Amino acid sequence: MVGSVSVLHEDERSTEAPAAKARPTLLTRTFLTVAAAELAYFTADGVLLLALPRYVAGPLRGGNVAVGLVIGAFSLSAFFLRPFAGAVADRHGRRILMVAGASIFALSVAGYLVVESIPVLVGMRLLTGVGEALFFVADLSANMDLAPPERRGEAMSFASLSLYIGIGAGPFIGEVVIEHLGFRAAWLVSIALALMAVALSLRLPAMKPAAEDEAVPAPVRHRLVHRAGLLPGLVLFATVWGMAGFLAFVPLYVRDIGMGGASLVLGLFAAIVVLIRSVGARIPDRLGPVAATRIALTLSAVGLAVAGVWRAPTGLIAGTVLLGVGVALFTPALFALAVAGVPANERGAVMGTTSAFLDLAFGLGPATLGFVAAAVGRSGTFLAGAIVAAAGLVLVVATKLGRSAA
Repeated sequence: MVGSVSVLHEDERSTEAPAAKARPTLLTRTFLTVAAAELAYFTADGVLLLALPRYVAGPLRGGNVAVGLVIGAFSLSAFFLRPFAGAVADRHGRRILMVAGASIFALSVAGYLVVESIPVLVGMRLLTGVGEALFFVADLSANMDLAPPERRGEAMSFASLSLYIGIGAGPFIGEVVIEHLGFRAAWLVSIALALMAVALSLRLPAMKPAAEDEAVPAPVRHRLVHRAGLLPGLVLFATVWGMAGFLAFVPLYVRDIGMGGASLVLGLFAAIVVLIRSVGARIPDRLGPVAATRIALTLSAVGLAVAGVWRAPTGLIAGTVLLGVGVALFTPALFALAVAGVPANERGAVMGTTSAFLDLAFGLGPATLGFVAAAVGRSGTFLAGAIVAAAGLVLVVATKLGRSAA
């Protein structure tokens, strides 16, 4: 990886040089700064994860369908913008998109302060999706750029700790703030965290990737939709569709089964992912991306099925544990597989294409599962998610992705 991306500072180069024959350095100053910006951004997102369903169902008096539409609306704009964001990141660098994305996120949440109807809130969520597309594609690409090829799975494990610590801590913060100060204070906390992400991103180098193969024609190098990202994207969709519904409806489902709040369940989910991706950060690389992806899809499908069938607090917790383990293994392996053999100046396009399916899943998941919840109850959303995750496993087994050399 050394020499392929012009983002390392001189002190980082000198640190890595003597250890050329050892495992290449991963936790550089730039890598850790990217992770800190991610932590601030996704904690801001985590505050909204708990606050928005309660706000829609409470002050705005919306039902299950309204909750699904509001939670998923941001994914519509993010879905269409991610491939564009990837191409821009490849041309102009990762930092500028991280700064712009976190800034737009903060601006959109400021709009929540004056929202008094569900349609207007949906509009603000579309703007949130713009910020999500820019920031997420840029930070994914930065993580892959900064990681040595043989440590990309580990890099994604460590980098995603910021995401899951954020969505684990954010709901706790949101719940405490709402109970004591109300929803308006929760929006202000989210804005402050997003602005912290902006400040940290401004401290980064431009992170503009250098061309690795000058023989590659420019139109191929800067394509918006990269073929290498399509199949991994479909598998990503299959897993995240059910997880998105789980995250959207758990804050309401816990009350159906007699639990006081969702912070325990969401915190457990995040804690499992954080534990595995820290202590077991090398697991995806050791198993290989294909094997890790198969195991992850199996556990995700079983976990969602358990949560849907066993309609009790114990069943929800058991399902959450299985789902958390599956998710912990899944994304590091899948994204490492997606960029295998892809030049640095095309990784943004691959990340944009693959991660667009993340938005499609987060958009369609809560929105479509809102109708499922209205028809058969909220536990039915978990069962539907299990079926789609199982379909993703079949896709991996039956295609070239499942036979890829990892």
